[in-house]
Amino acid sequence: MSKKIMAAVAVVTLTGPGFAAGLAVSPNETLEKPGLSVIVHQNAFHPVFRDEKNGGLQIVLHDQRIATDGEVRLNPTPEQWDPVPAMVKREHTAKAISVTSGYADIGFSYHITVSPEGDGFRIAVDLDKPLPANLVGKAGFNLDFLPVSYFGKTFLMGSAPGLFPRQPSGPMKKDGSGDPEPVAQGASKIVLSPEDPFTRVGIVSDTAPLALYDARNRAQNGWFVVRALIPAGASKNAIVWHVTPNVVKGWVRPPVVSFNQAGYTPNRAKVAVIEMDPRFKAPADAELVKLDASGKSVVALRGKTQPWGTWMRYKYARFDFSKVSEPGLYAIRFAGHTTNPFRIAPDAYAHIWQPSLDTYLPEQMDHVEVREQYRVWQGPSHLDDARQAPPNIDHFDGYKMGPNLDSPFKPGEHIPGLNVGGWQDAGDYDIQTLDNSGVVRNLVWGRELFDLNWDETSIDEDARLVEIRKPDGINDVTQQIRHGVLQLLAQYKVFGHAIVGIVDPTLKQYTHLGDAASQSDRLVYDPALKPNQTTGDYSGRPDDRWAFTSDVPVDDYAMAGALAAASRQLNDSDPALAAEALAAAKTLWANQQNPGDRVNRPERGDWTAHMLEPAAVSATVELVLATKGDPIYTAKLKSLLPVIQKGFFFLGETAVRAIPYMDADYKAALRAATVAAKTQIDKELAKTPFGVPVSLGTWAGSGQVAQFGASAWMLHQAFPDVIGTEYTLAAIDYLLGRHPVHNLSLVTGVGARSKQVMYGHNRADFSSVPGALTPGVLVIKPDFPEQMDVWPFLWFENEATVQTTSTYILAACAAIAATKE
Repeated sequence: MSKKIMAAVAVVTLTGPGFAAGLAVSPNETLEKPGLSVIVHQNAFHPVFRDEKNGGLQIVLHDQRIATDGEVRLNPTPEQWDPVPAMVKREHTAKAISVTSGYADIGFSYHITVSPEGDGFRIAVDLDKPLPANLVGKAGFNLDFLPVSYFGKTFLMGSAPGLFPRQPSGPMKKDGSGDPEPVAQGASKIVLSPEDPFTRVGIVSDTAPLALYDARNRAQNGWFVVRALIPAGASKNAIVWHVTPNVVKGWVRPPVVSFNQAGYTPNRAKVAVIEMDPRFKAPADAELVKLDASGKSVVALRGKTQPWGTWMRYKYARFDFSKVSEPGLYAIRFAGHTTNPFRIAPDAYAHIWQPSLDTYLPEQMDHVEVREQYRVWQGPSHLDDARQAPPNIDHFDGYKMGPNLDSPFKPGEHIPGLNVGGWQDAGDYDIQTLDNSGVVRNLVWGRELFDLNWDETSIDEDARLVEIRKPDGINDVTQQIRHGVLQLLAQYKVFGHAIVGIVDPTLKQYTHLGDAASQSDRLVYDPALKPNQTTGDYSGRPDDRWAFTSDVPVDDYAMAGALAAASRQLNDSDPALAAEALAAAKTLWANQQNPGDRVNRPERGDWTAHMLEPAAVSATVELVLATKGDPIYTAKLKSLLPVIQKGFFFLGETAVRAIPYMDADYKAALRAATVAAKTQIDKELAKTPFGVPVSLGTWAGSGQVAQFGASAWMLHQAFPDVIGTEYTLAAIDYLLGRHPVHNLSLVTGVGARSKQVMYGHNRADFSSVPGALTPGVLVIKPDFPEQMDVWPFLWFENEATVQTTSTYILAACAAIAATKE
């Protein structure tokens, strides 16, 4: 058999019993009927992150995505990094959807046929050839069901009853593999949640018995898996399932009234967005009610809603209550439902950024112990950093190393001096240099633009101790800047350049949850010792993180910009460190003026070469500011004007900061670029009812919205007659609740109602870290906006990162400044 994937065609037939009231192929190439959508392979498994629980066949029932990953898989409960099939081709006609899928590396391909049938649909798996012997008992059709939709509910495997547990509890194989046994198996029919009409799904298998697994027994992010093995010798109709999701007759999704959960200052614009099922018969009016001390409410404003139109699968209206400015507690009443209360007050936004600074960023600090009163977030972490990563590897999480180590160390050798400073990037525990540089720069901008002054945290770098909610008399922003600089300078001192990052050597360590201090033994690896032997500061356990040491010019520019920026802020508190940072920044910048073949060094993505000139802009601006207009840097920046103009959406905010040190032609060019950009911005924003750019990529876009809000403010400061404050205020409204799906603030712990579940170090506890900016709303292709607040393990919707959260600090401060104009 050829190693290329053979054609695997999934045909959707538009005939069958009950078709008139059943599913039909929509113009978006999904199977649709009111209350039910079947998405067939429109969201591919990711080439880097593989199984994101957003691939294959998916079921959206009563506007909840209850099932995903309907595909042929090679084990019962595949983990994220296990093999995934690749879709090669997907075709659509008026009567069919065709998909090509398989495993090219093992020469295995198949056909899947999905057909409307009665009240549900039929799935058939056809193989081009019977299974080879090595896949018999391994390859089967899986469909994963969202655990939180079924916690505490029952199932029937045939006639045998069972319960979906809230926590994993086995059974497990006794062979030491760590693999789960089926929770139930052997019948040809299973009904999930027979007692709940909103989540009930029946599956009948014609050709192979069914098994139900709890994949959380293997990994906390696992789902409930219904599976049937492909029989040996079978090819045509090797698997045939009849799937019947129950749809409540006449069900219509309730409207969502979204608004800023932190409230509003008295004199700013105040517009709620109402999201509705297209079949919902909306009243023409909405009311703003004011609450008194007794809990009673009176109507403060009754007004018409303004229909906006359709975005994705929903229709929208807007309710403008800007004319109400009297301070107090208010709520919005629409279609018989009243929202939670929110404030109108002059200080509505006084505390919307501080949790990000005094809780989330400290919790992410590396190489220190982090305490918060009775709670220990982590012990001193990764004190054994780091070992040299080997050449020519394609690691997980996008880390790569080519043939050039750009390092004086041999593969596997300990690299001294890297176990200081820095932030663990996100819900994992790696240090990404590019993002760490971004955090430093953002915090410096916060000090320079908004005079951020906040002290709720004690940071003792010498003792490696951080204590949240314990002021030490030093500005937290300054201390965090210094913490980031320590890691950046450590890299520079060791290598003379930035490195890509520091990450775990094995998947078992990478998937670690909980205390960062327990991810490694914090003792330097000595290959001369036995695996469990320790002596002094050394051990025989090779658990030290790997340093990916490629000399990538984009990373060097980012580090140069961060160090130049930091030198401006550290000059008063630590002049020696400030001088060291500025000297390093100048050298790093100079070394990129002729990068040679280093532009082809691998970063975490394959995008760095085309980002070289934009990175040069950012670093050069920081050096212009740090040197107060040194001609070396002003001349370079002037020469980069074409780059700035071409990428103004991303570079405008940075470029305008240098205006005080540049000539009139530079300012005039930026003004013209701002005018042109405004036209494009307004055209883009008109596509949604939220007044901000909504991401349609594979990662939800709250970080992009935060960047938009901060950037718009800086352009407003430079050219107030061109850019107003409405963009920045729309951004903070979106981040704090005025977005699709629900109206929770996307910043944990900020606002009256906010996300309480996120993808962080403590995600297995279904909890959150205060002040974290979560990614927010993802559009499941083709048209289903999703923000899964109840399930933390979808990182593309729930994982906060240090750079996006630091960007949120800027956006929040910009919004506060905008309300004062």
